Amino acid sequence: MTTPNPQNDQFDINETGYKTSHTAVRKARRFAVQGLYEWLMTDYRFAKQRRDLLGGNEPHTIAARTRADNAMHTVHLGYYHELMRNIPAQIDELESLIVSQLDRELSKLDIIEHAILLIGTYELKHSLHIPYKVVLDEAMKLNVHFGATDAHKLINAVMDKIAKNVRQPEVQADK
Repeated sequence: MTTPNPQNDQFDINETGYKTSHTAVRKARRFAVQGLYEWLMTDYRFAKQRRDLLGGNEPHTIAARTRADNAMHTVHLGYYHELMRNIPAQIDELESLIVSQLDRELSKLDIIEHAILLIGTYELKHSLHIPYKVVLDEAMKLNVHFGATDAHKLINAVMDKIAKNVRQPEVQADK
């Protein structure tokens, strides 16, 4: 049984019965990369061009379709929904952190790399219970699974700079 969440009428992040292992969280990230990729390619892209094109492929629609089309019994659904809800909601803040560390325009970035950087930046900023080295490692694993061959160089460099900026005390303590 789930309890309603008044802050989130799109997803029920409190649903029970999902896995909470590290593997389940990793799978949630993988599905989130795919969902964010789809959103960045469709709804978000169209909204940046013309506001009247927005609609039809919102993050909650993508998440619902993903759940309907995939066996997600080994995925941490709460974390998947958190990523799919909060990253689009905070896109401007997350992208400004990414752009401040990029050596190129955001529009020149591959969309998979963009999605991976969004997840990593979100985790660095808002998932303080996850050590920054784990966030960087998980971003690298997402790149190995989805990204281009040499994209790890860019992702590692950008994520490392963001970590030094967002989690300065943790990074300093680790030296």
